[in-house]
Amino acid sequence: MNVEKTLQKNQQSVILFFHSYLMKMKGNQRIHTNVKLGDTIISAGGGLIAITLISFVAVMLGYPMILGPMGASCLLVFAAHSLPFSQPRQIVGGHLVSTFTALLIWSVFGKSHLSIGLTLAIVLFLMITFKLIHPPAAASAMVAINTEAGWGLLFSIVLSSVLLISISVLYNNLFKNRQYPKQWI
Repeated sequence: MNVEKTLQKNQQSVILFFHSYLMKMKGNQRIHTNVKLGDTIISAGGGLIAITLISFVAVMLGYPMILGPMGASCLLVFAAHSLPFSQPRQIVGGHLVSTFTALLIWSVFGKSHLSIGLTLAIVLFLMITFKLIHPPAAASAMVAINTEAGWGLLFSIVLSSVLLISISVLYNNLFKNRQYPKQWI
């Protein structure tokens, strides 16, 4: 009899667990944002200027593959300039730590599915630990290991990050309702 009650309680616990687990996947109500057209145009203009200049530098240095992660960084810096992920410390630090880590892992283990997965796991750990979370920096790590571009990529990533921040400081602060950065460090 006690065994039956224990089994029944365990069964109920499992059912409750799966129910709450599945309910998490339902999501919440959609959040509507009010972004004004003028602000959108300002953001797009900043992105245009920044990625155009960065693309000249990246191509000149022989690393056009960084344009994906840098384009994502541009989106954050111009469309979400006040968020923590968009601040200079996170941009430079995130790209530097992520790219360096990926190149180090690639140098030691080469390119494989496991080394790519290991790279992302270590990059996530390091960015969270050092408070350098910048999502496009994870893409820089993936580009570094997947393209096997070599250590010259690190200079190109860091230079492009500094260029992006410089352009953002000059551009975003031209407008009354924008301030960049919110914090440097």
